[in-house]
Amino acid sequence: MAFELTDNNFQDEVLDKGGLTLIDFWAEWCGPCKMIGPIIEDLSKDYDGKALIGKVNVDENPELSIKYGIRSIPTILFVKDGEIVDKVVGATPKQVLIDKLDEHLS
Repeated sequence: MAFELTDNNFQDEVLDKGGLTLIDFWAEWCGPCKMIGPIIEDLSKDYDGKALIGKVNVDENPELSIKYGIRSIPTILFVKDGEIVDKVVGATPKQVLIDKLDEHLS
């Protein structure tokens, strides 16, 4: 299951730990977010031990949304060693996310 990232644990789990993290910024009321939700869950299983796959509920974690300039959801950020290395906005096919994860893991 995708890791729940919050305003409180983001620093420890993403920025301080390093490595690659895929972060899905979403909301309960967002139709496209519901479409990619199962893809994010699949990726969390497929990349277990390789990358952290996390979700940020924008309604419950406004600080992160503001900090990273999230204006549309779903927005998926790829953070490697504390730096944003890629970004996708909108519902995205699973293969696009796999390709980006693999690119940043190599």
